Amino acid sequence: MDNVMLARMIFGSSIAFHIIFATLGVGITLMILIAEIMRVIRKDEDYGTLAKRWTKGVAILLGVAIPSGTIVAVMLSLLWPGFMEIVGQVIALPFQVEIFAFFLEALFLSIYIYAADRLSPVMRIVSVFFVALGATASAVLITNAHAWMNTPRGFDMVDGQVINVNPIAAVFNPSFFVTSLHVVGSAYMTGAFILAAVAAFKLFRGGLTDREISYHRKGLTLSLAIALIMSVYTLNNGHDTAIMLHEHIPVKLAAAEGLFETQSNAPLAIMGTPDPEAGRVIGGIEIPGMLSWLATGTTDGVVQGLNDYPRDEWPPLFVHTLFNVMVGIGSALLGLASIFWVIWFIRRKKQKPYPKWLLSGIIASGPLAMVGIETGWIFSCTGRQPWTIYGVQRTGEAATNSGNLGMLFVLFISLYVVLLVLTALVMHFYFNRNPVSNELHTI
Repeated sequence: MDNVMLARMIFGSSIAFHIIFATLGVGITLMILIAEIMRVIRKDEDYGTLAKRWTKGVAILLGVAIPSGTIVAVMLSLLWPGFMEIVGQVIALPFQVEIFAFFLEALFLSIYIYAADRLSPVMRIVSVFFVALGATASAVLITNAHAWMNTPRGFDMVDGQVINVNPIAAVFNPSFFVTSLHVVGSAYMTGAFILAAVAAFKLFRGGLTDREISYHRKGLTLSLAIALIMSVYTLNNGHDTAIMLHEHIPVKLAAAEGLFETQSNAPLAIMGTPDPEAGRVIGGIEIPGMLSWLATGTTDGVVQGLNDYPRDEWPPLFVHTLFNVMVGIGSALLGLASIFWVIWFIRRKKQKPYPKWLLSGIIASGPLAMVGIETGWIFSCTGRQPWTIYGVQRTGEAATNSGNLGMLFVLFISLYVVLLVLTALVMHFYFNRNPVSNELHTI
């Protein structure tokens, strides 16, 4: 493999690993904040217990997120020197501000972990609010740089030199708001489904006291309430993303949908395989006019196809599959959360156990939500290829010329596997040795 492919593999695997912990750090901190608010509103200490135990999990995850995020930051400089030369001049501002967002999160997380029992209810909420604010701000600021790579603004390139730099224009590039809101919303959704999956697993396994059942049911309903809200929001924001792609990166939208010919009444292709020779998606289901409606608001809207661009500027066509997996998972999770609340409404006065099949689906929703996050990020980055900075710098121009990247790839993959296993073991042993029954009995 050449250096460009190896650099992409190393960096891509590092991002894929880090995004697990970054996403949960954003999503679960919101859930902790909501649990603390519910504790005050309902005057129920079970919500306080939920918040404290979720915080212990976040602290463990943060212990891996910090070094993995540092690795990603170092790799940007080592693997992509050409890219960083432009970044340092144009879009360094969000990276600088993100440092303060991280300090905010870490400071108030420490206060909450070590002093929550000595804080008033209002101050507990305030401290967790700043934890959630710092985590969300970090996600938004890092996503800002990613959005700028898709829709670069705030500078001109003349004879390979960066001139006329406007950092504010770079920060507020056309895709910033829709992209950052989608990333944050999907992180909130994923965090909620992960916590719902944990509660569902406890209820599914059984062997609980009535007190423990009541506790886990509260965790389940609170998590799935946020999961449903964020699923609806993420789906709606996905529509806004389609409009943004249509206006600013039409080739990416065309690759996502396997659309080869520019046309009005463009169909939405579900699954299947894009075939350049046939000029359409083979084996998929097409909904006439739906892509035009999503992108333009009317079925008569014209959507550009891949054939309007040189073949060497096409993204890899497998992004169509990535896009469909991401959307399919999001739709399935929305359906699952909706079914849960229908069943909850029907049984709300009877307190009957939830059906095993429903609990099984909720258990699967946590890993599925994380797969949706991973495929979404891979689609977003791969769909920009062959550009690192869309329309400005190709990936080959940004990559390092250093050798021995193959060995580096093997070493980092091994490191990530070890860290995943260790994180899972720490989680398992900590919560097994500190069961919730011990905390519930002290209330």
